[in-house]
Amino acid sequence: MRTGFVCSLILCAELAAQPLAGTRPLTRQGDLAMEMVADIGRYLDGRLASSATRRGAPGPGGRELLGRLVGAVDARVPYDAPVLDATLQHDAKMGAGAGYEIFAARWPVLDGMDAEGLLLRPRGTARAYVVALPDADQTPEALARGFARRLAESGCLVLIPTMIDRADTHSGNPAIRYTNQPHREFIHRMAYEMGRHIVGYEAQKVMAAVDWMARQPKAPIAVAGYGEGGMVALIAAALDPRIDAALVSGYFQARGKVVWKEPLYRNIWSQLEHFGDAELAGLIAPRPLVVEASAHPEIGGPPPEREGRRGAASGAITTPPLSDVRSEVERAARYPGVRARLVEGGPGGEAALAALLEAMSLGLAADGGPARFGGYAPNTGARLERQFRQMVEFTQKLMRLSEFKRKQYMSRLEPRDLDKFRQGVEAYRAEFWSESQGKMPPPTEALAAETRPIYDTPAYRGYEVSIPVWNGISAYGILLLPKDLKPGERRPVVVCQHGLEGRPQDVVQAGDERTRGIYRNFAAELAERGFIVFAPQNPYIGMETFRILMRKANPVKLSLFSFIIGQHERIIDWLETLPMVDKSRIGFYGLSYGGKTAMRVPAVVTRYALSICSGDFNEWVWKVVSTDYPFSYMFTQEYDMLEFNLGHTFNYAEMAMLIAPRPFMVERGHADGVGIDEWVSAEFAKVRRFYAYLGLPERTEIEYFKGPHQVHGVGAYDFLHKHLAWPKR
Repeated sequence: MRTGFVCSLILCAELAAQPLAGTRPLTRQGDLAMEMVADIGRYLDGRLASSATRRGAPGPGGRELLGRLVGAVDARVPYDAPVLDATLQHDAKMGAGAGYEIFAARWPVLDGMDAEGLLLRPRGTARAYVVALPDADQTPEALARGFARRLAESGCLVLIPTMIDRADTHSGNPAIRYTNQPHREFIHRMAYEMGRHIVGYEAQKVMAAVDWMARQPKAPIAVAGYGEGGMVALIAAALDPRIDAALVSGYFQARGKVVWKEPLYRNIWSQLEHFGDAELAGLIAPRPLVVEASAHPEIGGPPPEREGRRGAASGAITTPPLSDVRSEVERAARYPGVRARLVEGGPGGEAALAALLEAMSLGLAADGGPARFGGYAPNTGARLERQFRQMVEFTQKLMRLSEFKRKQYMSRLEPRDLDKFRQGVEAYRAEFWSESQGKMPPPTEALAAETRPIYDTPAYRGYEVSIPVWNGISAYGILLLPKDLKPGERRPVVVCQHGLEGRPQDVVQAGDERTRGIYRNFAAELAERGFIVFAPQNPYIGMETFRILMRKANPVKLSLFSFIIGQHERIIDWLETLPMVDKSRIGFYGLSYGGKTAMRVPAVVTRYALSICSGDFNEWVWKVVSTDYPFSYMFTQEYDMLEFNLGHTFNYAEMAMLIAPRPFMVERGHADGVGIDEWVSAEFAKVRRFYAYLGLPERTEIEYFKGPHQVHGVGAYDFLHKHLAWPKR
């Protein structure tokens, strides 16, 4: 008897371990969520490494495309000449050198944004005009003591703009809190969301100087920069054909291996799909480009975290091997007309300066000795702060006016005719997917799921599920099947999505009290109500580990949601094969980052029959960009929230328009710190009006409840029962 009892236990255990019918056993152990993050990282490493093979010579629209990617798209302010900055106490002259004088100067660039720095003016007629760009942590005065004076000694008129530096002095709001974000990162974050970039702003300062130089007595125009200034010089010369020659020092290199390791403020959306440094040289061709292989600014990371200051992204700048610089110059030489010359030295060494002047048919004068400063000495800290605050305010104004830009952008969408809307919305969906989120190729792997049991309750059985999507990357989650399913019956499915750092288990049977309080086991609750439930694992887990995925993804025109959307497409592919699933009734319900998913995934995955956004719906653009609200992402570590130019294309109301005419609901707790009711209500009012114009006002709802950041599960459950046509029990 004892032996038989043991055998029956073994048999029961074997039966309990059986995979779901029609699937293979899931035998992998370990942390499948973190394995997914690692797999995506490896895929992106490959995409970055192979990016150069996908690029060719820039086409006729290359400059326009580059201008869009760096946000150099705003009309510059016309002006007569740079202003010499005198005061009541001092004239503008700051000093002199061998054959030239030094003045404090500024010149208009964009509405409300000036360039401010130094003018080195030769005593005779200028033989050439040069915009000289220091590294971010150098002042114009330091450059005037460096290579800029050698250009002035050689007869060049030189303008040196102030660059935004890497300190964190002003990065924050004294009424809220400060951060340790470098000034460049602080501006980058807000600008990126608005389709702008700090590099684009600084390139505009160069081109505004060229606007004036091009009107002067004819002479060559050049740009020369080191470090961050080298990056700006390279981009400005690529954008502006009026620049006759360029010198790039301490920046040029093969970029695929390093771009994601560099500071966040160097992140450019889809850069490496179109432009490595060699392709930028291709845009400069046939004009000469001098590449100086010199020591790069050595930046180990952002300013250190300390009391009251944190939230900066990681990122370092190191000097590459000479071979990496040489290989990129050689790659550039393959493009028609490229005249890139590699020299060593510097930064701003004699050989590089001689090569730049030679390219303009000039010679390098004998060294006249140090520049002599003794006149007006501007407050360099105050000057930097003015430049910083002008960029901040320019970008905040873009944010405040972005609603009107989005209205204009969406004007081709006709909500008053449902048939015309259905026809017109597809182009917007495609653009949102490709240009805002980044689109992965279709799945490459066979639809062969692996499963194993994980839950067995009186109401449902649960299975871990892994579904191959792309080579090495799977979709993982948990399937809950109610036990009262009848043979041949097809039921609706609710896909229940966790939030930041979450796991599918958190929405089924959370292991700690805090997590239970947030998710309230809503996946299990829905299964007990008779819905089939799938809880996916999304890759926003692992803190900095997953955020680095965004850094790797953006240069190749991808994002976290590129993978998430593809995984959800594959999850639905598989769900539709299950005999108990009604494929016309698959709904989505997500909280927090899962609510962020509820806005983005159903916007393009039209097989989701409805979407419920809980604990996330917002005036999203202001949430990401504003410096006036304590819950803004400008003050937090969550730089993964950045989506290039979303501010001028798709706020949450516009994303909901992409979900329409399918049912859409918002769940909002009055005490939820992700935003304020006023923002949520105003943004949802646009959604409600849009559905009313479609003649379908009953398909959208918002439920407010007296509670914090959590699943409420009252009106949302009613919404699911109603629109997925499943009776309450």
